[in-house]
This record gives sequence, structure tokens and C-alpha cells, in this order.
Amino acid sequence: MSEKRTIPVELIKKLREKTGAGVMDCLRALEKSNGDMEKAEQYLRLEGLSKAEKKMGRATGEGVIGYYIHHGNRLGALVEVNCESDFVARTPEFLQLAQEIAMQVAGMNPRYMSREEVPQSVIEEQKRLFYQKALNEGYDPEKAEEVANDRLERFFQEVCLLEQSCIRDDTKTVGELLKEKIALFGENVTIRRFVRLAVGSD
Repeated sequence: MSEKRTIPVELIKKLREKTGAGVMDCLRALEKSNGDMEKAEQYLRLEGLSKAEKKMGRATGEGVIGYYIHHGNRLGALVEVNCESDFVARTPEFLQLAQEIAMQVAGMNPRYMSREEVPQSVIEEQKRLFYQKALNEGYDPEKAEEVANDRLERFFQEVCLLEQSCIRDDTKTVGELLKEKIALFGENVTIRRFVRLAVGSD
């Protein structure tokens, strides 16, 4: 029988600093990955997101107002980010998340929170325009339908906050970032509302 590998404390500490996961979770991840840091991070990410799915939907009655004002004071954004406890709401990590989302709103100008909030009339009009444009580009009707659906999908990714790529890390969406934070904080995190203000714009 092979002996169970002993994981050095320094390795557990390093993984904890990189991921924010608990000591026992880091130990378990390193044991599962035979001490491989990269695999351990991946394990924690998958495990964390699995736990996050279970927490989504729980009531979020606490939180903060995050804000971002661009250089020159001509562009800014406010966002309400909610969580379950005042303890989490007061942590530097949560405050940083709120500011990062406010920066996202200021920089990427989302119109809706999610695709479920996009009015059906807007979806139908965009689909019609995309389809007509595809026909004008020479696609046959069947192919034009496919092209229109692809462009509609990109439309959602541009105008819906939760589907936008994060401006600080374009390998993940804002929705995926929230799931990571749910796993990190151990409680549900939601964006309730946001507003973007630009001088001279309605």
C-alpha cells in the first residue's frame, strides 16, 4: 500500500493566498492533485463553482454601493452589489468587487442586467435587422437565419452586463466572476441595479 503524500504547509499557504479558499479545502485540493498547484487551483475552481450554484438564489439583504468616476469627472457609474451578511459586505474584497463592477458599467455601457431583461420587441427588431443585413450580404435565407442568430448572441454579450467579458480579465464574463466570488465569500452575491452617467448624455 502506498503512503499518502504529506503536503507541505508552505504549499497550502501559497494556494490559500492565490485562491482565498479555506485551509482544509486547499489541503484536500493538493492531496487530490498530488501536490500540483495548477491542478489544485483547477480543482478548487470547479468545486467552488459547484458550491456557488447551490448558493445562488439565496436572499441577499446586505451589500454596498460601488462607484467609479473616470478621469476628467465626465463619466461615472454607480452599482448596488448585494450579499447575505454585513460581515462580507465590509470586507476589502467585496468593496473591490463592487468598484470593479462599477468600472465595468462605466467602460462597457451595458443596457440590461441579463438577456432575460431584454424586451421581446428589442430582440425581434435586432433579429430582423441582422437577418436583413445577412441577406444583403448575399447569404441565402437559411444561412441568413444562422448568421442572424449568431449576431443576436453577440448582441446579448455586448448589452447584458452579466454576459460581458470582464474588462480586467476577458477570459471570464461578469456572471462567471460573480460565481467565483460566491465560492470565495461562501454566500450568494448579486448585482441588484446599476446606472451609468456621462456628461451631455441622457
